[in-house]
Amino acid sequence: MVKPLVSIIIPNYNKAPYIRETLESFAFHAGFGFTVEAEEYEPLNDHHLVEDTAITLGEALLKALNTKAGIGRFGWAAIPMDEALILASLDLSGRGYFQSNLSFTHSRIGDLSAEMVNHFFQSLAISGKFTLHLAALRGVNDHHKAEAAFKAVGLALAQAVRRTGKEILSLKGVL
Repeated sequence: MVKPLVSIIIPNYNKAPYIRETLESFAFHAGFGFTVEAEEYEPLNDHHLVEDTAITLGEALLKALNTKAGIGRFGWAAIPMDEALILASLDLSGRGYFQSNLSFTHSRIGDLSAEMVNHFFQSLAISGKFTLHLAALRGVNDHHKAEAAFKAVGLALAQAVRRTGKEILSLKGVL
């Protein structure tokens, strides 16, 4: 597998290594290449950086898929990371929805506010107009759960956008 180009340009970015790591992991496992540029990054207020990145990625995905003709539509992945086991399941249905039981013990995971993990995926699914479920089947370590979630969603998206033919996988003929 060729590693996709992920270029993330954020002033003071050396203060945000975990955010960078999660985005790179997500992109790598999804097979996506993208560039993130932010005007500023405030280490104690990562909300806008995370949310705006997810919204922009969701909108770009929606635009790139256009009619969704010829793609697999559904994707799922169960990713273990040591003691953590995270399941991601999604449907590129045209309806934005997010459900998760993923929870964290600490308020921060490195430089990332723990609450931003679920918020990233919620913003991505809503703006990308797809249904996404995240299930934490096991896990104690916050870092492991979060990293497994980003990998699982990346792999599920890679599966859902794969080319399967020319048809739209819907009895209605549209998504």
